Amino acid sequence: MSLPNQKKEYTTDFIYSLPDGERAELIDGQIYYMAPPNRRHQQLLGSLYRKIADYIDRKGGPCEIDLAPFAVFLNEDDKNYVEPDISVICDSNKLNDKGCVGAPDWIIEIVSPGSRRMDYYTKLFKYRTAGVREYWIVDPEKNRILVYNFESEDTGDYTFSDSVKAGIYEDLSIDFGQLNI
Repeated sequence: MSLPNQKKEYTTDFIYSLPDGERAELIDGQIYYMAPPNRRHQQLLGSLYRKIADYIDRKGGPCEIDLAPFAVFLNEDDKNYVEPDISVICDSNKLNDKGCVGAPDWIIEIVSPGSRRMDYYTKLFKYRTAGVREYWIVDPEKNRILVYNFESEDTGDYTFSDSVKAGIYEDLSIDFGQLNI
């Protein structure tokens, strides 16, 4: 009689043992290697970061914005480790020298060809169940922004010519048509 085929479960110790330059994420003990982002991805990331960071600087308050690679330990365990493209954390008690322990308030993922399934399915479910308040999937290839506001259970579908309102702030909208990408 053969034993069932069992996948190896990884922990954050494995993530920290990766060679320099190699990146991976960990979801429920399963490892997902990450390819380097392309130039358009990085331009979009920089533009979004500047808009949000400028807003946070102008308004003040407790929120902090961090860019990948920034460690997020979603479930406060050693089996879940992600590096969202953008994380906005409004509870400073979640922050330590390693990153964010618990769910950020707002996460933005910019879809790359190799991350499509992860961003649209695996991370969507994981972020929702971990307590992320708002999740944006920005897909340059499809010219699309999907917005999930998990608190109000609203979903929005936008294009790169639309202005998209951030749900965690009353007066922040990002006009994708005006981004330098």
